[in-house]
Order: sequence, then C-alpha cells, then structure tokens
Amino acid sequence: MMFEATILSSGKTATGIPVPESVVEALDAGKRIPVVVTINGYSYRSSIVFYTGQYLIALSAENRAGAGVTAGETVEVDVQLDEQPREVEVPADLAEALGAEADAAAAFAALSYSNKRRIVLSIEGAKTDATRQRRIEKALGELLA
Repeated sequence: MMFEATILSSGKTATGIPVPESVVEALDAGKRIPVVVTINGYSYRSSIVFYTGQYLIALSAENRAGAGVTAGETVEVDVQLDEQPREVEVPADLAEALGAEADAAAAFAALSYSNKRRIVLSIEGAKTDATRQRRIEKALGELLA
C-alpha cells in the first residue's frame, strides 16, 4: 500500500513515519502490524504500532541513511505485510553460553524478536573480546533473573 507522509522527528535523533488510519484498516492485521517498508527503493522490516495517539513506523538512522531521507521530508512510502518469520541469528559464542544454561536458553527462546535482537546487537557491537564476554554474561544474568 502506497501513501505519502512527512517524516516526524522526536527528541534528538528519533524519527518515525506516520501511517494513515485507512492504511492500517486496509492491512487488517491487528495492533502491531509487521511490514516491509520501502522508501526511495530502499526496503527494511519494521512494524506499524499505535504510539502517542497515532500509527507510526520507526525510522532508524541506519534506515534513513539507506533511503536517503531526513526528518521533515515528505516521502512516498510503500508498506507490505511481512509474513516471513522474524528470526535472529544467534552468534556462536552466545549460542554456546545458552547451550550451557538450559533455563537461560528457554528464557531467550521465549523473548520477542525485538528483545532477542537487542541482546544480539549488544554482543555484536562489542569492540573487544573482553567486552563481548561481559555482555554475554550480562545477558545470561538478565535471562536467569
């Protein structure tokens, strides 16, 4: 579904795309709608959510750069229902740590896609092996809490 929207800015760096209610109704997929968003030929996976009184799609700095857009700009947006499973690729060292802790592995498996991704991105963002190991241990601690 195509629509035109002005990219909203909130806070220092947060941006979002307002989605017309007519688009949400036409998609008819519940409260949190998984979608593939395409702007200027650049596509990414996201969700339409109801936040601060309106339907929005998050637009990260990475996705703004990929689409070549900025806050305040009016863009043509194409959204399609995303029916593909949302899976997070678990790094080998985290998978090994989860393999040694059955309760943590079960807790990780029960997390939403977003929370799994948050943990994995934190670990993958470590610049040193020591930091990476600390982040794995922290994740295990959160999962076991």
